[in-house]
Amino acid sequence: MFRIALANIRFPETPEESVTLAEQAIVQASIEGAGIVCFPECFIPGYRLGKQVPPPNPVFLEHAWSAIQSAAAKATIAVVLGTERIVDDALLATALVVNRDGTVAGFQDKVQIDPSEEGTYSSGAGRRVFQTGPLTFGVAICHEGWRYPETVRWAVRKGAHIVFHPHFHEAEPDSYVPSTFADPANSFHEKAVLCRAAENTCYFATVNYASAGSPTTSAVVRPDGTLLSYQPYGKQGLLIADIDITAATGLLAARCKYA
Repeated sequence: MFRIALANIRFPETPEESVTLAEQAIVQASIEGAGIVCFPECFIPGYRLGKQVPPPNPVFLEHAWSAIQSAAAKATIAVVLGTERIVDDALLATALVVNRDGTVAGFQDKVQIDPSEEGTYSSGAGRRVFQTGPLTFGVAICHEGWRYPETVRWAVRKGAHIVFHPHFHEAEPDSYVPSTFADPANSFHEKAVLCRAAENTCYFATVNYASAGSPTTSAVVRPDGTLLSYQPYGKQGLLIADIDITAATGLLAARCKYA
């Protein structure tokens, strides 16, 4: 068994607060006995579309990442941090993966971006898997995890037991407000989460910000596509889940001839 934590916390009011909130969540996840904690999409400094987030600042990002590395090392916990980075003058949505000792394992950039993001973010390139203790994992960010099954299948075929899915999804005016995960009256998004796990025989862990009327929430799905647990909609806090690594066989992903 391996314990994970999903940081279902509110949108930060400032980039500086995003670092503080992340540090607090890292400490709490460690207290809860988790071996890894995952944050929503671009949590540091905050997802930009529709929000008042200051212009990208590489100096701030470097300081923020250093603070998260220190927090991870002190708490002895791995971190999947939704953030952004600038590569060749292009702004990328990404996930920084930090090892339990505070060293950087690497980045997983968002490769498939939503059309609405094209004026803000650029597409990254390449995929990889990461390791912490006995757990092998991949990262598929928001749009690419919901709409592009191959982003999840690739990681599982490379040995991932679980794929983390940092995302940003908040209520639109007069939108349906769910109270039960994958409610048939809601959008397709949470049904896709169930599919990503079942079609690959892997765990799938999706993590969103906490917000009023949120159309999706943080959840963990078992390799057979059944729901393990989910965070109450709009409620701030950590979602803690114990996953059985041996159940994540990757069988169906391995059998796909067109991956």
